Amino acid sequence: MKVRMCCTGLRNLLQGLSFGAKYYSKHNPPQTVCPYSKIAPKKCHILGCSKSTCTHRTAPPGSILPCRFFSCKEGTKVLSKRKQNTSIVTSDLLHKSLLKSEQKNWNNISPTYKAVTKRIKEKLEELHNMYTLNSRSPRIRFGENVYFEENGCIFLAKADDGEGNAKILFSIEDLGFSDAFIQRIRISPDQRYMAISLKSENSEEATCIIMKLGHLPVVEKVIPSVFSFEWAANDVLYYTAQKNLKSQNVFRTTFTYHEHTKLVYTEQDARFFVDLYCTKDRRFLTINSNSKTASEVWLVDCRHPFESPALVQARTTGLIYHIEHRKDQLYILTTYGEPAEYKLMKAPVASSGKENWQLVYALERKTKLVDFEMFSDDCIMFLKNAGHLYLNVISFVSHSVQSIKLPTWACEFELESHPEHTTSTCYFQLSSPVHPPKRFAYSFKENNLIEQAVQEVPIITNCHTTRLLAKSKDETLVPITVFHNKNSKELHRRPLLVHVYGAYGIDLNMSFKEEKLMLIEEGWILAYCHVRGGGEQGLSWHRDGCQHNKLKGLHDLRACIMLLHQVGFSQPKHTALAAASAGGVLAGALCNTDPALLRAMVLQAPFVDVLNTMMKTHLPLTIEEQEEWGNPLEDEKCMKYIKSYCPYQNIKPQCYPSVFITAYENDERVPLTGILQYVQKLRKAALDHASRTSKKGNWIPNIILDVQANGSHCDSSWEHSLNEVARHLAFLNRELEEVCHPQHHSKSCK
Repeated sequence: MKVRMCCTGLRNLLQGLSFGAKYYSKHNPPQTVCPYSKIAPKKCHILGCSKSTCTHRTAPPGSILPCRFFSCKEGTKVLSKRKQNTSIVTSDLLHKSLLKSEQKNWNNISPTYKAVTKRIKEKLEELHNMYTLNSRSPRIRFGENVYFEENGCIFLAKADDGEGNAKILFSIEDLGFSDAFIQRIRISPDQRYMAISLKSENSEEATCIIMKLGHLPVVEKVIPSVFSFEWAANDVLYYTAQKNLKSQNVFRTTFTYHEHTKLVYTEQDARFFVDLYCTKDRRFLTINSNSKTASEVWLVDCRHPFESPALVQARTTGLIYHIEHRKDQLYILTTYGEPAEYKLMKAPVASSGKENWQLVYALERKTKLVDFEMFSDDCIMFLKNAGHLYLNVISFVSHSVQSIKLPTWACEFELESHPEHTTSTCYFQLSSPVHPPKRFAYSFKENNLIEQAVQEVPIITNCHTTRLLAKSKDETLVPITVFHNKNSKELHRRPLLVHVYGAYGIDLNMSFKEEKLMLIEEGWILAYCHVRGGGEQGLSWHRDGCQHNKLKGLHDLRACIMLLHQVGFSQPKHTALAAASAGGVLAGALCNTDPALLRAMVLQAPFVDVLNTMMKTHLPLTIEEQEEWGNPLEDEKCMKYIKSYCPYQNIKPQCYPSVFITAYENDERVPLTGILQYVQKLRKAALDHASRTSKKGNWIPNIILDVQANGSHCDSSWEHSLNEVARHLAFLNRELEEVCHPQHHSKSCK
């Protein structure tokens, strides 16, 4: 459902304070993972440098992802230890029995999809090679040196010498980490040390390796279970430790004379998560402690890294803020004041309390602040309003604001690394689900937007984009983005794939994916429903869809699908719904309340048992999740409300659409037992309905669960992702066979 963030760039903070120790290893932007947005390039491109916080912004370490945070440890909490142990044993036996049954069922049915899966895999690999062949990892320049990472190796080259003579500084395989990928890199200001974090796809924990650079780089130190880290000085590294999906302790370690490690900060509140960030000008290292509704930032002066951190502003419920620095002024991105949306404010370093905060710029109503980048004399805000992307340039010299509307086809942007905060150009890429990334640059000197060299691979031109507004139950207008092939005729007969998420203030992923392009080429319609609970229209859009407002997201989804059908985009028997993690709440709820709107549904690691999960306080992240879902243990109204929409609680005998679910044995965020029980209950309800209404030609939906032994909630290898997406599409092709391949259809779809 979500992941924790590390404040490298502000995109993490802006996506809704969803904090959990999770990273994404591919070069996708932080996004809502869904079965049709998971394929990523084989390379892992995440670079950063302490000198300028140069993180490759298309995949910032620790950035928010739609990952469920609950541990999958099961067992009922009761007073009697004997009863507790008995309950845990019983639960484990039930879990193993259900898992074995579902694995057997999948083994029996999977050959049915083998041929179609193979065809889809071949097509996706072809498209992948076509659109990513010339892609490369970002380059980070320090004076005459250029650092870059490719295929598990970190290279050093001279800027004027070309990369043919690049020197290998680090290799995953040489150090015996062949099953891991590089998450993050931080190079010390004097380039004598390099800190690297490694993580495997089957584990939540990362390992930090500190290398001493030189003629022959050597491993100086290995630190297990690290979440974030930053260099405060040439030989002073700050890092946060991760334990049980939490990050609450900050340590400082030194290397020059004698190694010494000291605990410098501990967070006592279980609702808060701690990460580190260095301001763009490298003046301060910030210790950021955040819950979903409050922030507290402590400053470490990088000129005096051994001094105690200084508090900026004590935590206050409803006040979220993040710190940048420029010329002895703190620039504060915050929700302080009315309306409770993000604003840019400033205050003197010596008087940093909120009573001294002065407004610099406030966003317009229903505007989403997607990202923010600080430069020496300007800052850039990437904004989303009414489905369109904008670039706002705020000049600190002329005190002016310039707003530039980005191309209408663009749905996502990715900021590139900017090694020096004094640079005169800001580089970024624009994309959409069906448009490969295209590079743009904004020149501060020329005060204009420049489209970079034309790509070798042509941009798709036969895809039409439509933006709609659906009127929800309470009259709220809900945005929908639709893509379809311009050459498709009789759109009401074409297959429609609807995407939804609607939680944690996270936007739907709308970056380029080869599988989206393949679907468009095959005549599919793609629709993205930006329902409340997500963040597409600012913080209020999220607030209107969380806790006691969760049903609004369900009403929004229903209205969106009904409008799509009304205006001629497909029809119920040709419609499929895709969701992942927390998106499974709304998808599963709609499946219970309006099954006739859908023909099929594909879910990836879905959160479908909200009530039982939120009742288990022994799970490590239940407490902080209460700010999204409520506290059913202490609030009876909350319990009844969650029960009214919880997918598992509302299954009943009726005609359900076919459902394909992918889950992971090692998923620590969505309990596998809950998914197993959901599938069993859903299948039984569908069969009960079929037996009660038995008649010739009665259709029984396919309820399929594919439990993967490898992979995890957000991280998976290229091969694993490819296989998973191909299976999902094979399932949908078979379920919608009449409309996808009418010439091969031999049975009716009721």
